[in-house]
Amino acid sequence: MNISYKWLKEYVDFDLTPQETADALTSCGLEVDALEEVQTVKGGLKGLFVGKVLTCEPHPNSDHLHVTTVDLGKGEPQQIVCGAPNVAAGQKVIVADLGCVLYDGEQEFTIKKSKLRGVESFGMICAEDEIGVGTDHAGIIVLPEDAPVGQPAAEYYHLESDWVIEIDITANRSDALSHYGVARDLYAWLVQNGHTTSLHRPDCEAFKVDDHSLPIDVEIENKEACKRYACVSITDCEVKESPEWLQNKLRVIGLRPINNIVDITNYVMMAYGQPMHCFDADMVVGHKIVVRTQPEGTKFVTLDGEEHTLGEHDLSICNAEAPMCIAGIFGGKGSGTYETTRNVVLESAYFHPTWIRKSARRHGLSTDSSYRFERGVDPDNTVYALKQAAILCRQLAGGKVSMDIKDVYPEPINGTLVELNYDYVYNLIGKKIGKETIKNIVTSLEMKIEVETETGLRLLVPAYRVDVQRPCDVVEDILRIYGYNNVEIPTQLKSSLTIAGDEDRKNKLQNLIGEQLVGCGFNEILNNSLSKLSYYTDLNLNAYTEEHTVKLMNPLSADLGVMRQTMLFGGLESIVRNVNRKSGNLRFFETGNCYHYDKDKWSAENPVKGYTQETHIALWVTGKHIEGSWIHPTEDSTFYELKAYVENIFRRAGVGAGAVVVQKSENNIFSKGLSMMTRGGKALAELGIVDLKIKKTFDLSQDVYFADINFDNVMKAIKKNELVFTEISKYPAVSRDLALLIDNGVEFAEIEQVARQTEKKLLKKVELFDVYQGRNLPEGKKSYAVNFILQDDTKTLNDKAIDAIMQKLIKNLTTKLGAELR
Repeated sequence: MNISYKWLKEYVDFDLTPQETADALTSCGLEVDALEEVQTVKGGLKGLFVGKVLTCEPHPNSDHLHVTTVDLGKGEPQQIVCGAPNVAAGQKVIVADLGCVLYDGEQEFTIKKSKLRGVESFGMICAEDEIGVGTDHAGIIVLPEDAPVGQPAAEYYHLESDWVIEIDITANRSDALSHYGVARDLYAWLVQNGHTTSLHRPDCEAFKVDDHSLPIDVEIENKEACKRYACVSITDCEVKESPEWLQNKLRVIGLRPINNIVDITNYVMMAYGQPMHCFDADMVVGHKIVVRTQPEGTKFVTLDGEEHTLGEHDLSICNAEAPMCIAGIFGGKGSGTYETTRNVVLESAYFHPTWIRKSARRHGLSTDSSYRFERGVDPDNTVYALKQAAILCRQLAGGKVSMDIKDVYPEPINGTLVELNYDYVYNLIGKKIGKETIKNIVTSLEMKIEVETETGLRLLVPAYRVDVQRPCDVVEDILRIYGYNNVEIPTQLKSSLTIAGDEDRKNKLQNLIGEQLVGCGFNEILNNSLSKLSYYTDLNLNAYTEEHTVKLMNPLSADLGVMRQTMLFGGLESIVRNVNRKSGNLRFFETGNCYHYDKDKWSAENPVKGYTQETHIALWVTGKHIEGSWIHPTEDSTFYELKAYVENIFRRAGVGAGAVVVQKSENNIFSKGLSMMTRGGKALAELGIVDLKIKKTFDLSQDVYFADINFDNVMKAIKKNELVFTEISKYPAVSRDLALLIDNGVEFAEIEQVARQTEKKLLKKVELFDVYQGRNLPEGKKSYAVNFILQDDTKTLNDKAIDAIMQKLIKNLTTKLGAELR
């Protein structure tokens, strides 16, 4: 949210610099992302001056250009070629001098010396839209005769700079989504830190009813979705451009001025946090507003011309016959305020956040209004904001208030009562900050002390603080104003923080593995731990099912309805996004948590036992391994490449090759895959080729290789590992090859497993270096050429010892796998 420094000072008195203000806001929980000096006109009109056209002659080589000489008040007049039809000698104009930068949206261009049809030009005479002070492009700006020649345009237009404070508002702080809301927090901080200050906002004494010529009745049919609805009619309005001060306020914070009526509603929203809407009163058929839902299938066209289908879950603001607006989200085409509008109806309401959020997501609409209603606005601010808007309509549009405010509020929303115990505050903060400090902070935050005792307070928290419902919430508020940095860390706690534990070891190893993968060409991705339920219901997966999903009670959308059981789908979404943008050669990795629910372990006495959370490292490889190299032919990525990355991770973590048992994976996310586990049966990793049906779900045609490493089990496997240094063996390794004829169904992993079970001490490495299937082999058979590396660290192996080991290997391979020597 963008906050204007100058605008903020209208509500709270302070003498902090913009940077000090940003630091204070960050200190009290409103984190400032950026602080930038801005002008109401982009570029601040630098390089633009008032000039006088001395001569104006037709261009010799053009029927629409003119050659002028312009005095800029700096000596020799400048020759400027101009194409405007209204340029003439004697005019005072705005000139962009050489080197001036002008803006067209996000694009910029610099005024340089140039030739136009053979005639040199040393500047540019400007129109309104070219310098950002208006929208007219029919001709150049012609200034009054008394405009001083040579005066900078910024001075002529009284352009002032301001500072924009960009605040990252968390989802629970809807009360801070306005200048006055931020001012309240800043006021509390100023009071706590000993500054002389006051908090104030305009009163409503100027509001009065001029006549009763346009009464509007209001009926709320859906009282669950609409808690309060107020409106007032304004007649005889002149819809026109807003005055300069209002346009500048909106421009500084990034809003585009439209007309005075619409600008007033935007101003009130950004000033006080109350979204508003204005209707053309002639569109309010029957002079009645009805707040209700619509029959399923109702067609409705919004202001942007898009057609939407409304239903019983969409709240609408209707006249006596038809909907005029999707409540709290978007106005309807034809019911808004246009140049021909003379009478308007201003709306100010409180809608239930859940209704607005779901409706906005359903229709893919997000507006400044819906953003605030979704998070909860101040129900007590409704009429105040309406009066402020009506006052401005009288002042800026010449309108008359033509009815008493109609305020329908069937069930008033009260603040929250919170019992706050002093000892509870001290224990939670970790410091005894004093009763008076607590009382000063809560009252400066507009919490009312209902009852005070020796042990604590009963507080009435204002209704606009939707994030403060419990004692711990109040303590958080106290602490952010008191200052987290003012709470000292006890000495004994400092010493305990320096002790490295399993979690510290785990984080360090994660970072090491991450660096290793980046060195191998991987990019790290971060996906949401919330996922689609459809992944677990529609794909018929045997390892990840709906019954094991952790479901959210109140999901934001169907796409974020459950906690992920696997990181596969988030990575595939990232791959699709990149492939669709012509970037198909990808290596991704992600470290994060996966979640699992087991109903058999759940109980009412201990419900947490039914839920587990595990840390996983996931790898995705797809596309070309090598492409476009002058020294190497193009080569596809393969499963074996992925397997090597996984084995290198194990090697880096300290999981020895002999400690891993490899077998065929039964997980049907893979068309072919391997499972790696400890000898005790703990799953370490699963890797393979992503199944075709999953690729079709994501509209992917290229192969994707995926590995899922259970990092928690890896940490358990290496928990008792000790770092031991040994001298490199002085004795030579021996290499022996076997050509084995085996059944097609036998995997190399089975051969490696049998070999390591046969010789655990001297067998250092088992590698497959050739596979043959085809002619001269019996049906259903294939040939594997396997290399075995043997080494004794204490002596040189002789032929007798080597032959004995090899014979034992051959015997076990024959017995257990039916292998034959070729």
